[in-house]
Amino acid sequence: MARVHDRNLTARERRARRIRKKISGTPERPRLSVYKSNKHIYAQVIDDTVGKTLAFASTLSKEIREKVAEATKSEAARLVGQLVAEKAKAAQVTRVVFDRNGFPYHGRLAVLADAAREAGLEF
Repeated sequence: MARVHDRNLTARERRARRIRKKISGTPERPRLSVYKSNKHIYAQVIDDTVGKTLAFASTLSKEIREKVAEATKSEAARLVGQLVAEKAKAAQVTRVVFDRNGFPYHGRLAVLADAAREAGLEF
């Protein structure tokens, strides 16, 4: 039976809560959290022990904004994956736990994850 505060959640939000019960970012292995909307995709590397974001990238990031403008959504996800991996490595992070945030591991999420792996992140 659903708790009262769970009734207004979407199926994705319920999946995200279920996933977050099991995974957490540590200083040795922070969490790579991904969120996607219809238009944009966001990724951040989070140390949950202190609640601090160590690296962040999205299709709105200044470094890739011009490239994203004429790219497809999958190509944009690849650019975001590469950028978040570069920023994470600059923050001395090489190993992460992947948090798909309730989204299926498919399409743009899989492309972003593959690009982050190719750029040097381990998960």
